[in-house]
Amino acid sequence: MTDNIEVRIIASGISVIDSGYFSSDFAAIYIIKHNNKVAIIETGTAFSVSNVQKALKQDGLSFMDVVYIIPTHVHLDHAGGAGELMKQCRNASLIVHPRGSRHMIDPTMLIAGAMAVYGEQKFKKLYGEIIPIEASRVIEADDNFILDFDGRELKFIDTPGHARHHFCIWDKQTESMFTGDTFGISYRDLDYSDEVYIFPSTSPVQFDPEELIKSIHKIMEYNPQRVCLTHFAAIRPTQKVVEQLIDGINFVSNLAKKYATKDEAKLVIHNEMMDYFLKGVEKSGFKDLDFCRKRLELDVKINTLGLIHWQQITTTI
Repeated sequence: MTDNIEVRIIASGISVIDSGYFSSDFAAIYIIKHNNKVAIIETGTAFSVSNVQKALKQDGLSFMDVVYIIPTHVHLDHAGGAGELMKQCRNASLIVHPRGSRHMIDPTMLIAGAMAVYGEQKFKKLYGEIIPIEASRVIEADDNFILDFDGRELKFIDTPGHARHHFCIWDKQTESMFTGDTFGISYRDLDYSDEVYIFPSTSPVQFDPEELIKSIHKIMEYNPQRVCLTHFAAIRPTQKVVEQLIDGINFVSNLAKKYATKDEAKLVIHNEMMDYFLKGVEKSGFKDLDFCRKRLELDVKINTLGLIHWQQITTTI
């Protein structure tokens, strides 16, 4: 096993690494270094902690230099490794959305929900051990909470739509917005020349398209130079990118409304969504659609489940 990991610099004091979750360049972890102190945004899973350690070591740092660990929300590909990372980073505090803090302190419900989906064996293979975090080490960040990161201002913005326990983080110094899943998904290996393709994340259980679009507009009020996606890495949020993302939200929402209660809803929604995404990628100039289909398969599957759940909840209210 190599002691090195690819560390990509995306702005002053900001680097991104692959968490190692699921597949290559699927889920990112961001490392912000300021005055030899470190804040980590997103944690990946318990298995991602070694990647963080390698990245710190390559920069002459260690777990002891980490002062803040910040998952954008408590879905396990973003926060599953928080407990293990906090265990290693003894000087760190966890900053989390107020709606998510109880699940970091007592992850029983997170574990039960994931095990119900994956089964115990696959859950342990994907996520390892989910470790509770001491309440005294947890800071809840409400909307507009300002963190003084050793003189560097980080602002927390409540951004529901993907999940009600989701915030984004604004780094004023570099004009960078860390968007978790709020600003969608866009993979760098699907880029063509300067063109990117972006699409929404509608994973269960709190998808709300109207709130999600409001959150996207809220992010754009800051005029960010870059949005730092968890899936995957930083992109420039041009007007074309924003329109593409919102068009995607509207498309999948209408798809769910039309088919969610029909027979074979999963198959129909999955296939129509995949076709829509493939056409979007092809339009951007990317031609290897077989690779693209494989790359997007998990996202389309998860999105389909989230859309059906959303419509089931909506029709019972």
